[in-house]
Amino acid sequence: MSEHDDFAFELREHRGPDSYESSARDVLREFFESNDSQVFFGNQLAIRNEDLFFHWITYRALSDLVEEGLLKSERRGLAIGSELKLFWHRRHRYYRRDASRVVQLVNEYGSPNMCAAVGLHGEQMILGGFARRQFVLRDHSARAYGDRKWEETEHNLDFIFERDGVAYGVEVKNTLSYMDEDEFQIKIRMCEHLGIVPVFAVRMLPKSWTIELIKRGGYAMILKYQLYPWSHLDLAKRVASELGLPVDAPRKLKDGTIDKFVNWHSKKL
Repeated sequence: MSEHDDFAFELREHRGPDSYESSARDVLREFFESNDSQVFFGNQLAIRNEDLFFHWITYRALSDLVEEGLLKSERRGLAIGSELKLFWHRRHRYYRRDASRVVQLVNEYGSPNMCAAVGLHGEQMILGGFARRQFVLRDHSARAYGDRKWEETEHNLDFIFERDGVAYGVEVKNTLSYMDEDEFQIKIRMCEHLGIVPVFAVRMLPKSWTIELIKRGGYAMILKYQLYPWSHLDLAKRVASELGLPVDAPRKLKDGTIDKFVNWHSKKL
């Protein structure tokens, strides 16, 4: 999954119970009735409602509300070449100016240079956090550990750390969207093949994925926020305030985030 998928609206193959999707429709219907003079995009709404519903449930509920006639939708091209699917209440007759404002901000934070900077920054934040707690970096962009090598695919792990004789394969995803599910599964299998513990440092994972990861001996380091470089604090504030998205620009990873992992590590010894 590329960083640009943060802006895409897509219908997943995952199916939830009809009552679950019906509840999402009710929540979104009430939301749009109260915000009938604004324009939103699909992934923005999925993320803002992720405490209640998986992203793909929100996507399907939006599609249902368009078919129902409550919402209008339109695709707008982005500077990166992909498209943004916009949604607004049918009462919002003069939506074009609001839509252009949303697209302009998405183009700003979704530029290739910004996406690359955010991705690299996420890795540096995780690297610094582990280093402060005396984890030793054994490899970066790795697909081998000891005498074992992963050859099933061309995937790499972002980091391999060690402490107290335990090795961890750490994958960092500093994105708004969930990481790709196939990649998630592959990275777990990689770690199992290499004989190391899988760790995912991500803004968010579906709860069902987290449960599976725990059952397979791994750890989900949920950051909750997409982390921007400190130099882009103003942009982070605008994305958070204007789009309601969970972004921040801290100077370092919160001590509590890495301390929880250290405590989990200690209990495993």
